[in-house]
Amino acid sequence: MAKIYLLSNQKYSDIENIEVFKIDYIKNKIDLTKYDALIFTSKNAVLSLDSFNKDWKKIPSFAIAPKTANFIKDYGGNLIFTGVTSHGNDFAKELIELLKNKKVLYIKALKTVSNLVEILKENHIDIDELVTYQTICNNTDLILEDNSVFIFTSPSSVECFFKQYEWRDNYKAIVIGKTTANYLPKYIEYKISQETSIDECIKLAKQILF
Repeated sequence: MAKIYLLSNQKYSDIENIEVFKIDYIKNKIDLTKYDALIFTSKNAVLSLDSFNKDWKKIPSFAIAPKTANFIKDYGGNLIFTGVTSHGNDFAKELIELLKNKKVLYIKALKTVSNLVEILKENHIDIDELVTYQTICNNTDLILEDNSVFIFTSPSSVECFFKQYEWRDNYKAIVIGKTTANYLPKYIEYKISQETSIDECIKLAKQILF
């Protein structure tokens, strides 16, 4: 029987998870109080930083998308701005005017795919980077059903999925954004959700499957 498979650790009652990767936090000793602004491009950046340093809550935070913004608010952060485009490079362009004359820290994964830092530096933004988490591939033993829909939520989900599974012609792919789409093998057709959120991806998957 065809299923909707979500390549993420977020749980939904009628969706099957394939946890092809896990998140490991990386603790850092850093004085956050010297920064005027923090940039977050994922919920994992918020959660990992909060796990070892609570000072971030006092500093103005800039979130790439509503989901990340909600985590900042839920954890007591000082949310100043939420991106409109929800894509890394475009988000950087949105930030240029907002971050002028500020000392900025980008909270990030060990591996990132956007040119956010480069774009901001080219526009004379004083920005540092802090790695607070990394993605590690998991081995899974799921037998995947034919004619199913797969939701790819990040470049890491693509990378880790294809380390374990072969793509079948009757599978269908949904990606959460343009950056993730760029990591799919070129022979795979896909659809992109209108908004950069798992909820929107699931809605689209249900339209395709049912």
